[in-house]
Amino acid sequence: MTTAILKPVAAAAKPAISFFERYLSVWVALCIVGGVALGQFFPGVFKAVASLEVAQVNIPVGLLIWVMIVPMLLKIDFAALGQVKAHARGIGVTLFINWAVKPFSMALLGWIFVRHLFAAWLPADQLDSYIAGLILLAAAPCTAMVFVWSQLCKGDPYFTLSQVALNDAIMIVAFAPIVALLLGLSSITVPWDTLMTSVGLYIVVPVILSQLWRRQLLKRGAAHFQVVATKLGPLSIAALLLTLVLLFAFQGDRIIEQPLVIALLAVPILIQVVLNSGLAYWLNRRMGVQHCVAGPSALIGASNFFELAVATAISLFGFQSGAALATVVGVLIEVPVMLAVVAIVNRSQAWYERGAQRA
Repeated sequence: MTTAILKPVAAAAKPAISFFERYLSVWVALCIVGGVALGQFFPGVFKAVASLEVAQVNIPVGLLIWVMIVPMLLKIDFAALGQVKAHARGIGVTLFINWAVKPFSMALLGWIFVRHLFAAWLPADQLDSYIAGLILLAAAPCTAMVFVWSQLCKGDPYFTLSQVALNDAIMIVAFAPIVALLLGLSSITVPWDTLMTSVGLYIVVPVILSQLWRRQLLKRGAAHFQVVATKLGPLSIAALLLTLVLLFAFQGDRIIEQPLVIALLAVPILIQVVLNSGLAYWLNRRMGVQHCVAGPSALIGASNFFELAVATAISLFGFQSGAALATVVGVLIEVPVMLAVVAIVNRSQAWYERGAQRA
């Protein structure tokens, strides 16, 4: 692929973290409080919203999730797959972490913490559902926010683009089988028809639409594409936050009864981030990969496509499920945790490069 073709692609990978993204955890916390309060004061309104379903898909939430996901997928250029060979070692490490380590390690962590260590403090009837939510959270690698993390750690933009494009291509075919396998191993029944409907609605169709839209925007130039993508960012986050308000309006009674649930569910998610980012970073160092590739590799290996996880959890288990709540905890801690990983990657560059040179 020529440099001329790559220029508009790289442009989409360079935005700095926005005001809304930087304080995403604050907005999520406000949504928790606001959603719980609204659910207590206006229960009839939210029950009416929950009843607007077609084939087990809530229409308002389905529309909001498309507004969430499509702008993020708009940034993905599948033409960047031509760059995979140029970063074979870094991409190999990230693929190993994303598809062979992260989903399975999260299932194990869920089994250890939710089903055993924390079981006494969690609602007994929701233990399986919490584990399902954690699995959904870990089964899909992050798509849009990775561009921000990569920029903050001075990552190679072409590596980031090619890695995310490859992960999205794999996700289309691998997400459902991995989720079904891990839920089955955890003795959780999953309706295949609903799972495949979720994959179609929240992966396949949005990918196709976003790529068609991307092509049309790029016909008017890279600058025009970047302007549109930037304007859509706050809209995407607003849709996410409104979805969370709806979710917590239905989860309000459980939150009030079990205020420690969110903190307990955060523990396996935090451990997973540390485990996967550290392992990816170390493997890249052992293989002599450049720091500008190892940084985004570690970040892609650690972060999750939480928008897809929330959507799938709601479709499979419902608004009031522990699965939906568990995926939202991932949203709550995503930004501060990933910013901490970025800081570690940046501050350890000299240490990393000494080891990479020896390798």
